[in-house]
Amino acid sequence: MITLKPAFEATMEVGTVQDVGVTSKGIRRMIPIVGGTFVGQEIRGVILPGGADWQLVRPDGVAEIEAHYTMKTDDGVIIYIVNKGYRHGPTDVIEKLAQGEEVSPDQYYFRSSPTFEVEKGKYDWLTKSIFVGTGARQKDLVSFKFYVC
Repeated sequence: MITLKPAFEATMEVGTVQDVGVTSKGIRRMIPIVGGTFVGQEIRGVILPGGADWQLVRPDGVAEIEAHYTMKTDDGVIIYIVNKGYRHGPTDVIEKLAQGEEVSPDQYYFRSSPTFEVEKGKYDWLTKSIFVGTGARQKDLVSFKFYVC
């Protein structure tokens, strides 16, 4: 039996979408991650600027996400995260998201599986379990609720 326990919530501030263009695999784009915060029972801190979400929008409309960024805990520990997943939904809903309109997260699918790298110590529990995330996209923000299995 698999159970999910809330681990933490993260809100990433994002910059302007940078379109690479249409490639042989689909539409490639990059969204800068310019900051943010995260908080959970055992962890809290800020998301450092300098990360990015490298997306591929496939011909079937599914966005493959692959975000790389760093988090800094309130006690100064740096954590590297790679968050991979998928976002898709009805065409009209995805178009509203692209326009920066508010859309309820229950109208589209946005799930991920993050992995973490951190030095041995207080937060190395992040490197010893499987995590899943549920995401929501807003105009200048992306938020995730991360759960540990």
